[in-house]
Amino acid sequence: MKVAVVKYNAGNIFSVVHALGRLGVEPLLTDCAEELRSADRVIFPGQGEASGAMRYLRERGLDKVITSLTQPVLGICIGQQLMCRHSEEGDVDCLGIFNADVKRFRPVRHEDKIPHMGWNSLTFHVEGQGARSKEQENTFCPNKPLAPRPLPLSPLFRGLGEEYVYFVHSYYVPVCEHTAAVTDYIHPFSAAMQKDNFYATQFHPEKSGAVGQQILRNFLNLPPQPFSQRDGEINGKW
Repeated sequence: MKVAVVKYNAGNIFSVVHALGRLGVEPLLTDCAEELRSADRVIFPGQGEASGAMRYLRERGLDKVITSLTQPVLGICIGQQLMCRHSEEGDVDCLGIFNADVKRFRPVRHEDKIPHMGWNSLTFHVEGQGARSKEQENTFCPNKPLAPRPLPLSPLFRGLGEEYVYFVHSYYVPVCEHTAAVTDYIHPFSAAMQKDNFYATQFHPEKSGAVGQQILRNFLNLPPQPFSQRDGEINGKW
């Protein structure tokens, strides 16, 4: 299997290369359009600043290359944010793969620290957006919140439950139609996203121990054809 890692002006790329090495994969670190298009899997990782990263990608034509890829693609950290429509970081238009905008965390309480850094949990439901319970249907209880709405299960999380993973970020993607996992820090946000052959995580699987290794392994084991979220069962069973 040929795995390509997008080479651009972002940090932390070599941590992903080393994590893939622990899985027995020697990835190609490249900014060559043909090498990216011919790879079986493409990983778009990094830590950095959105406007500078987008400028670098556009100057080299990598923005058009990434959006045209048809094999499984995994964005990590700023990779997820750059796959969105727009970012408040530098007020920049991004790749537009996900129909969502990137927002800056703003503290609500004194103890809210920015960046969000450390271990936090993944959940696979959105609070207060599900159907009304039987009790709510049969009684007048307008102030009772709706039941959680379960998310379609992404194949990235096959074999995993609501695990803890590692985050470092000051910007986030709100929960949206492409959300595949949710984490709550100050408020709920998209910890992972999926649309067709494009997958993304705000957290760092390469820094998330055995759970992160399983997520990378699941990505490498994806079928070559795009996986629709509708193909996963809502209740998380396969």
